Amino acid sequence: MSAKPYIIVVGNEKGGSGKSTVAMHVIVALLLDGYDVGSIDLDSRQGTLTRYFENRQHTAESLPKKLPLPEHVSIARSKATSVTEATEEEAEALDLALKQLGKMDFIVIDTPGSDSTLSRRAHILADTLITPLNDSFLDLDVLGRVDKTGKRVTRPSIYAEMVWDQRKRRAAAGGKPIDWVVLRNRLTTLDARNKREIARLLGELSKRIGFRIVPGFTERVIFRELFPRGLTLLDLTKVESGIELAMSHVAARQEIRELVTALKLPGTRKAKRS
Repeated sequence: MSAKPYIIVVGNEKGGSGKSTVAMHVIVALLLDGYDVGSIDLDSRQGTLTRYFENRQHTAESLPKKLPLPEHVSIARSKATSVTEATEEEAEALDLALKQLGKMDFIVIDTPGSDSTLSRRAHILADTLITPLNDSFLDLDVLGRVDKTGKRVTRPSIYAEMVWDQRKRRAAAGGKPIDWVVLRNRLTTLDARNKREIARLLGELSKRIGFRIVPGFTERVIFRELFPRGLTLLDLTKVESGIELAMSHVAARQEIRELVTALKLPGTRKAKRS
């Protein structure tokens, strides 16, 4: 790894896409591989990622075995009445967090499900941008507008255009290209026609606006059940969780590992320690 942290941003302007779930699993996967990981929660209103690590810290205190944790920073929304002043305060808070986490191998930033100056600032910082997308036409709308027949993408969405703008700004400043990864999330096991149509439309969009498509997580109750304890499926073989692994859990754990592999993050093929 280089001296500068590799920044992973999890972004989607639509709420409920599973951003925090993806972020926490990527973070824990990297921690268990022996990397030093920092995390930043920009969604202070929801604070899902922050609460997750609070739960994890509480669980860690009751376990005999070590439970790895990132160095976590939550950035609160500015209370300034002036938009300009609030924007400056939040930008300074993000810069301070990045400086605080400057010795990490990876920094994972979880963004809110809405457009904001702070979220845009995070997007331009991304070495890898992960956009979780629920497998539905409603959620596909965050990337591209589909005609009334559901057969053709008419134009990119506002969010896709925002990402494109941040990529151009990053390139103009001499930065490396953002690796944009769209993650098909909460997949069903049924081979439904809508599922195939969404796959086709995503393939069309990927060529048009420049992102990679990777498989995400199948819809499973276990993800929600583990949240109060701050655990992931990757932890269950490392700690005394009291949860018996079922075949579905093993399959879900494999999905997490395949996601991390598909991200093609630098250095992840060789962990720093076992």
